[in-house]
Amino acid sequence: MAAFKLKSSPGHLLRRAQQYAHDLYAKEVKSSGPTPRQFEVLHTVAANEGLSQTDLVRATGIDRSTLADMIARMIKKGLLSRKRTKADARANAVSITATGKRMLTSALPRVDKAERAALSVLPKTQQAAFMKALGAYAEALDKMEEAAAAPKKRAPRKAAKKKAAKKAPAKRKAPAKKRATKKKAKRGAKRR
Repeated sequence: MAAFKLKSSPGHLLRRAQQYAHDLYAKEVKSSGPTPRQFEVLHTVAANEGLSQTDLVRATGIDRSTLADMIARMIKKGLLSRKRTKADARANAVSITATGKRMLTSALPRVDKAERAALSVLPKTQQAAFMKALGAYAEALDKMEEAAAAPKKRAPRKAAKKKAAKKAPAKRKAPAKKRATKKKAKRGAKRR
């Protein structure tokens, strides 16, 4: 068995860091405030009023179906509102309500305190490098997701047909005499 070490496992270390940050958030914001993801959505919508749900997925990194469910629940709670955009009747523009703004304003200092506490585990001299590395990691993930979501380029039909024709074995035409005989036989069968 290979020597696997948790202390050098990116997945394990990221989960530990995330759990610590989540615990600090829960301690500061408490159950009366928004969840971490609700906070992300409220903050993003407040900064980008009328953002479409698709753009909100890109901005927060929350997957489409989870975000749609979250927005529906946040609308029921009166934190967000949603309406169809004028530019695209299929797209929804999301806005923050007065209640959502109050919740966000109330949570901001407590979230900031939790964030500072999460970073304070490291010496001040390492904090900027840590944040830079986390930012680079998140940016790489965004690029990877964008590439996966981008529509695949299709080969033009003519080029695809030519390619298929090259792969298929060449059909030889029957001699002219045989072709004429086949045509006469088909006509005769139709008349009967």
